[in-house]
Amino acid sequence: MEGAILTAILARLGDALATSPFDAGASAPRIPWPKPAKDLRRGMLALRVDGVTAGYVDAARAARLAHFDEVFRVERDTIGFVEALADAPSRTAAMAAVARALAREGALTAWREELYAVCEEFGAAPLFLLERAAARYFGIHTFAAHVNGVVAGDDPAMLWFARRSPSKAIDPGQLDNLVGGGIAAGRGVVDTVVKEASEEAGIDAALAATARLAGSLYVERLHADGLQRETIFVHDLDLPASFVPANQDGEVVEYRRVALDGAAALIAATAGPDIVTVDASVVVLDFLRRYAAFGERSRG
Repeated sequence: MEGAILTAILARLGDALATSPFDAGASAPRIPWPKPAKDLRRGMLALRVDGVTAGYVDAARAARLAHFDEVFRVERDTIGFVEALADAPSRTAAMAAVARALAREGALTAWREELYAVCEEFGAAPLFLLERAAARYFGIHTFAAHVNGVVAGDDPAMLWFARRSPSKAIDPGQLDNLVGGGIAAGRGVVDTVVKEASEEAGIDAALAATARLAGSLYVERLHADGLQRETIFVHDLDLPASFVPANQDGEVVEYRRVALDGAAALIAATAGPDIVTVDASVVVLDFLRRYAAFGERSRG
């Protein structure tokens, strides 16, 4: 990757690269990532549950939540649940009602009818479940699985991109990884990859199951609808040159297969019709740096 392109990519992604170094296994070098430029949580109130910080809410949103006094105790620096909400089922029910009220006020993105598990760490017993549309409002830690669709049989290697539908609630019309999606409550990484690969690109389960977990990246960003704190489980999937993706769920309107230098140029772009989502850009940047570190012949 040319230095000028890399500089442009890093300038564009900025604080989204507030990630831990990527660790793809004992044989892989640790990829150096820039340090976050600022503490995005400064001035926010921590949402505390059973001694665990489950989320972060800014002062304006905290003031709104204080009106739900049958659900929350809002103090100077923290937000907690009232004593009556002492277990996950009761908190889940209360948060469902709060999320519905916030949605009616227009404070959330489009309702998804999908729950995220709010946990101390991935796979732990949930503290409560929360409608996906409210995840950023409460600044909870979410998890996603993304897949680089790689065509690497002959030089030059290529990557598939997918264009999100203009009707998507988040990043409408932007380019994305070939496969990617949030991990809903009750689902794991592998079954999310298989599900999303089928829905978004028409990839059969047997092929999707061959996707290799390369590691995880952490992205933290401020948005109009709140704080994104997301761990992305990154995968590489080798695809034959003859493969043509076919969307099944109406959420993708176009696919594009590009060489790696073209992929680098896409994630560096800051204007025009071909902007790549920040999350996908971070995933692609990591792939490009790993690919350069290992070389095509040593992948596998």
